[in-house]
Amino acid sequence: MAEKISDETPNPEKINDESQNPLAPSNDEESITAHSKDQNRKKQMKCLLYIILFAVFQTGIILLFVLIFMRMTNPKFRVRSGSFIDTFNVGTEASPSFDLRMNTQFMVKNTNFGHFKYKDGTVTFAYKGIPVGNAMIEKGRVGARSTKKVDVVVKLRSNGLSLNTRDNELGSDISSGVLPLTSSVKLKGKIHLMEVIKKKKYAQMNCSMEIDINSRTLGNIICK
Repeated sequence: MAEKISDETPNPEKINDESQNPLAPSNDEESITAHSKDQNRKKQMKCLLYIILFAVFQTGIILLFVLIFMRMTNPKFRVRSGSFIDTFNVGTEASPSFDLRMNTQFMVKNTNFGHFKYKDGTVTFAYKGIPVGNAMIEKGRVGARSTKKVDVVVKLRSNGLSLNTRDNELGSDISSGVLPLTSSVKLKGKIHLMEVIKKKKYAQMNCSMEIDINSRTLGNIICK
Protein backbone atom coordinates (compact mmCIF):
# COMPACT_ATOMS: atom_id res chain seq x y z
CA MET A 1 0.00 0.00 0.00
CA ALA A 2 1.40 3.28 -1.10
CA GLU A 3 2.28 5.90 1.54
CA LYS A 4 0.06 8.96 1.65
CA ILE A 5 1.91 12.03 0.69
CA SER A 6 1.06 15.08 2.78
CA ASP A 7 -0.17 17.94 0.72
CA GLU A 8 0.66 20.51 3.43
CA THR A 9 3.11 23.15 2.37
CA PRO A 10 5.33 25.13 4.82
CA ASN A 11 4.15 28.59 5.81
CA PRO A 12 6.69 31.10 4.45
CA GLU A 13 5.78 33.78 7.03
CA LYS A 14 6.49 31.40 9.90
CA ILE A 15 9.80 30.44 8.37
CA ASN A 16 10.74 34.12 7.99
CA ASP A 17 9.87 34.88 11.65
CA GLU A 18 11.96 32.01 12.96
CA SER A 19 14.96 32.76 10.79
CA GLN A 20 14.86 36.54 10.98
CA ASN A 21 17.01 36.90 14.26
CA PRO A 22 18.17 33.53 15.47
CA LEU A 23 20.77 35.07 17.88
CA ALA A 24 18.41 37.56 19.63
CA PRO A 25 18.39 37.07 23.45
CA SER A 26 15.35 35.74 25.08
CA ASN A 27 13.36 37.65 27.66
CA ASP A 28 15.11 35.73 30.49
CA GLU A 29 18.56 36.73 29.26
CA GLU A 30 17.56 40.39 29.03
CA SER A 31 16.22 40.27 32.59
CA ILE A 32 19.46 38.75 33.90
CA THR A 33 21.56 41.39 32.09
CA ALA A 34 19.48 44.27 33.49
CA HIS A 35 19.72 42.82 37.02
CA SER A 36 23.51 42.48 36.70
CA LYS A 37 23.85 46.09 35.59
CA ASP A 38 21.70 47.22 38.51
CA GLN A 39 23.87 45.27 40.96
CA ASN A 40 27.06 46.79 39.53
CA ARG A 41 25.56 50.26 39.80
CA LYS A 42 24.69 49.65 43.46
CA LYS A 43 28.22 48.41 44.19
CA GLN A 44 29.70 51.52 42.58
CA MET A 45 27.44 53.77 44.66
CA LYS A 46 28.49 51.94 47.84
CA CYS A 47 32.17 52.32 46.97
CA LEU A 48 31.68 56.02 46.30
CA LEU A 49 29.84 56.42 49.61
CA TYR A 50 32.66 54.64 51.49
CA ILE A 51 35.25 56.88 49.85
CA ILE A 52 33.32 60.02 50.83
CA LEU A 53 32.88 58.81 54.42
CA PHE A 54 36.57 57.94 54.67
CA ALA A 55 37.55 61.38 53.35
CA VAL A 56 35.26 63.07 55.89
CA PHE A 57 36.73 60.92 58.68
CA GLN A 58 40.29 61.76 57.64
CA THR A 59 39.46 65.47 57.51
CA GLY A 60 37.98 65.28 61.01
CA ILE A 61 41.10 63.55 62.35
CA ILE A 62 43.34 66.19 60.80
CA LEU A 63 41.25 69.03 62.24
CA LEU A 64 41.26 67.38 65.66
CA PHE A 65 45.03 67.00 65.48
CA VAL A 66 45.49 70.62 64.50
CA LEU A 67 43.11 72.02 67.12
CA ILE A 68 44.32 69.89 70.05
CA PHE A 69 47.86 68.75 69.42
CA MET A 70 49.18 71.55 67.23
CA ARG A 71 47.76 74.31 69.39
CA MET A 72 50.91 74.99 71.39
CA THR A 73 50.99 77.51 74.22
CA ASN A 74 53.82 79.05 76.21
CA PRO A 75 54.71 77.06 79.34
CA LYS A 76 54.39 78.80 82.70
CA PHE A 77 57.32 79.60 84.99
CA ARG A 78 56.54 80.62 88.56
CA VAL A 79 57.98 81.13 92.03
CA ARG A 80 56.37 78.39 94.08
CA SER A 81 57.83 78.94 97.55
CA GLY A 82 60.84 80.22 99.46
CA SER A 83 62.48 79.69 102.83
CA PHE A 84 65.41 81.33 104.57
CA ILE A 85 68.08 78.90 105.65
CA ASP A 86 71.00 80.57 107.40
CA THR A 87 71.54 84.22 106.52
CA PHE A 88 68.74 86.62 107.40
CA ASN A 89 70.15 90.05 108.21
CA VAL A 90 67.79 93.02 108.07
CA GLY A 91 68.74 96.51 109.27
CA THR A 92 66.58 99.07 111.00
CA GLU A 93 64.52 102.02 109.85
CA ALA A 94 67.35 104.36 110.75
CA SER A 95 69.96 102.17 109.03
CA PRO A 96 68.04 100.20 106.39
CA SER A 97 69.64 97.26 104.63
CA PHE A 98 69.16 93.54 104.05
CA ASP A 99 71.34 90.52 103.34
CA LEU A 100 69.31 87.36 102.86
CA ARG A 101 69.89 83.82 101.63
CA MET A 102 66.70 82.24 100.29
CA ASN A 103 66.13 78.65 99.18
CA THR A 104 63.67 79.26 96.33
CA GLN A 105 61.56 76.67 94.57
CA PHE A 106 60.47 77.45 91.03
CA MET A 107 57.87 75.64 88.97
CA VAL A 108 57.80 75.06 85.20
CA LYS A 109 54.35 73.95 84.00
CA ASN A 110 53.93 72.59 80.48
CA THR A 111 50.35 72.04 79.29
CA ASN A 112 51.28 71.03 75.74
CA PHE A 113 51.16 67.51 74.27
CA GLY A 114 54.88 67.72 73.47
CA HIS A 115 57.80 68.10 75.88
CA PHE A 116 59.45 71.49 76.45
CA LYS A 117 63.22 71.91 76.26
CA TYR A 118 64.46 75.22 77.63
CA LYS A 119 67.83 76.93 77.68
CA ASP A 120 69.74 78.45 80.59
CA GLY A 121 68.13 81.51 82.12
CA THR A 122 68.60 84.01 84.93
CA VAL A 123 65.80 84.99 87.28
CA THR A 124 66.15 88.58 88.46
CA PHE A 125 64.81 89.55 91.89
CA ALA A 126 64.23 93.26 92.33
CA TYR A 127 63.22 95.75 95.00
CA LYS A 128 61.36 98.78 93.64
CA GLY A 129 62.58 97.86 90.16
CA ILE A 130 66.25 97.67 91.21
CA PRO A 131 67.94 94.23 90.99
CA VAL A 132 68.93 92.81 94.39
CA GLY A 133 69.63 89.16 93.48
CA ASN A 134 69.83 86.57 90.70
CA ALA A 135 68.98 82.89 90.39
CA MET A 136 70.65 80.80 87.68
CA ILE A 137 68.30 78.31 86.02
CA GLU A 138 70.10 75.52 84.18
CA LYS A 139 68.77 74.18 80.90
CA GLY A 140 66.32 71.34 81.25
CA ARG A 141 63.29 69.52 79.97
CA VAL A 142 59.66 69.32 81.07
CA GLY A 143 57.56 66.38 79.92
CA ALA A 144 54.31 66.70 78.00
CA ARG A 145 51.46 67.95 80.18
CA SER A 146 53.57 67.87 83.32
CA THR A 147 55.19 70.14 85.91
CA LYS A 148 58.81 70.34 86.96
CA LYS A 149 60.15 71.82 90.21
CA VAL A 150 63.52 73.57 90.34
CA ASP A 151 65.29 74.49 93.59
CA VAL A 152 67.82 77.35 93.61
CA VAL A 153 69.53 79.27 96.43
CA VAL A 154 69.28 83.03 95.92
CA LYS A 155 71.28 85.75 97.65
CA LEU A 156 69.33 88.98 98.17
CA ARG A 157 71.34 92.07 99.03
CA SER A 158 70.51 95.76 99.23
CA ASN A 159 74.02 97.06 98.55
CA GLY A 160 72.99 97.96 94.98
CA LEU A 161 70.25 100.34 96.09
CA SER A 162 70.74 104.08 95.99
CA LEU A 163 70.92 106.02 99.24
CA ASN A 164 67.67 107.74 98.38
CA THR A 165 65.88 104.42 97.91
CA ARG A 166 67.30 103.04 101.12
CA ASP A 167 66.44 106.03 103.24
CA ASN A 168 63.00 106.87 101.85
CA GLU A 169 61.56 103.47 100.87
CA LEU A 170 63.52 100.60 102.37
CA GLY A 171 63.51 102.15 105.83
CA SER A 172 59.73 102.53 105.69
CA ASP A 173 59.22 98.92 104.53
CA ILE A 174 61.49 97.57 107.27
CA SER A 175 59.50 99.56 109.79
CA SER A 176 56.27 98.00 108.49
CA GLY A 177 57.75 94.52 108.75
CA VAL A 178 57.17 93.64 105.08
CA LEU A 179 59.77 93.65 102.32
CA PRO A 180 58.21 93.59 98.82
CA LEU A 181 60.06 91.96 95.92
CA THR A 182 59.47 91.09 92.30
CA SER A 183 60.99 88.41 90.07
CA SER A 184 61.18 88.12 86.30
CA VAL A 185 62.71 85.90 83.62
CA LYS A 186 62.12 84.62 80.12
CA LEU A 187 63.17 81.04 79.49
CA LYS A 188 63.56 80.38 75.79
CA GLY A 189 63.03 76.91 74.39
CA LYS A 190 61.13 74.66 72.01
CA ILE A 191 58.10 72.40 72.16
CA HIS A 192 58.92 68.98 70.67
CA LEU A 193 55.90 67.08 69.35
CA MET A 194 56.55 63.41 68.48
CA GLU A 195 60.18 64.32 67.75
CA VAL A 196 59.00 65.61 64.36
CA ILE A 197 57.48 69.03 64.97
CA LYS A 198 59.47 71.67 66.86
CA LYS A 199 58.12 75.10 67.68
CA LYS A 200 59.84 77.93 69.52
CA LYS A 201 58.18 78.90 72.79
CA TYR A 202 59.20 80.58 76.01
CA ALA A 203 58.27 80.45 79.67
CA GLN A 204 57.97 83.96 81.05
CA MET A 205 57.73 84.95 84.70
CA ASN A 206 56.44 88.13 86.31
CA CYS A 207 55.87 87.56 90.02
CA SER A 208 55.46 89.74 93.07
CA MET A 209 55.96 88.55 96.64
CA GLU A 210 56.51 89.76 100.19
CA ILE A 211 59.02 88.79 102.85
CA ASP A 212 57.61 88.88 106.35
CA ILE A 213 60.53 90.14 108.38
CA ASN A 214 59.16 89.09 111.75
CA SER A 215 58.29 85.50 110.82
CA ARG A 216 61.07 85.19 108.24
CA THR A 217 58.76 83.72 105.63
CA LEU A 218 57.98 84.36 101.97
CA GLY A 219 54.33 84.86 101.15
CA ASN A 220 51.68 86.58 99.07
CA ILE A 221 53.22 85.25 95.84
CA ILE A 222 51.29 86.50 92.81
CA CYS A 223 52.43 85.57 89.30
CA LYS A 224 51.09 86.64 85.91
